[in-house]
Amino acid sequence: MKTVVITGTSRGIGLQLALSFANSGHKVVALSRKPHPDLNAHANISFFSVDLTADDGLQSFADFLQTNPTTIDILIHNAGQLITKPFSQLTNADFESVYKVNVFGVAELTRICLPFMVKGSHMVTISSMGGIQGSMKFPGLAAYSSSKGAVITLTEMLAEEYKDSGISFNVLALGAVQTEMLAEAFPGYQAPVSALEMANYIMDFSLNAQKFYNGKVLQVSASTP
Repeated sequence: MKTVVITGTSRGIGLQLALSFANSGHKVVALSRKPHPDLNAHANISFFSVDLTADDGLQSFADFLQTNPTTIDILIHNAGQLITKPFSQLTNADFESVYKVNVFGVAELTRICLPFMVKGSHMVTISSMGGIQGSMKFPGLAAYSSSKGAVITLTEMLAEEYKDSGISFNVLALGAVQTEMLAEAFPGYQAPVSALEMANYIMDFSLNAQKFYNGKVLQVSASTP
């Protein structure tokens, strides 16, 4: 049984990830702003309400770890903030809102969790094909895609800085998955991969890939819009 910390668990891939791990007998710590009824009902899931856009949004979880120390086997940064606007309309506040969740929140939660991670632990950052250098880009996603590029580099840097710890840090850059966020970005587009299918892939990767990869960016994309 593994202890798994997952962000962005109120819907989409994050919700399915939490349920898939829990249904497989693992202990899940689910972090998101709003709870989902299915999470609260599951005996293997502990929910913490966190707001990654707030300066102290992770404090309650940090306090919990200090008073209830536990080994974190898997940390999955899945939470994502999306703003779709033409670049000319994007404000500094828009960029800050996106980066607080997609980059700063990843950095802060990693700082909190690292003291509880050990040799063999695995951090998986969920990025996007839009963050891959040279990939197809889409108008209106300047803040989102640039943040996903930033978090890829952050994860690569963590792998380098902690390479002697035995902890692995990897990135999955996802293509189109049928989620609420995809519908917000590309209304009417139907992805060939469901949230549950992608969640099962991510779960298997999180449980096993640290034996084979560290500091790697894997593109997981059957299609893009």
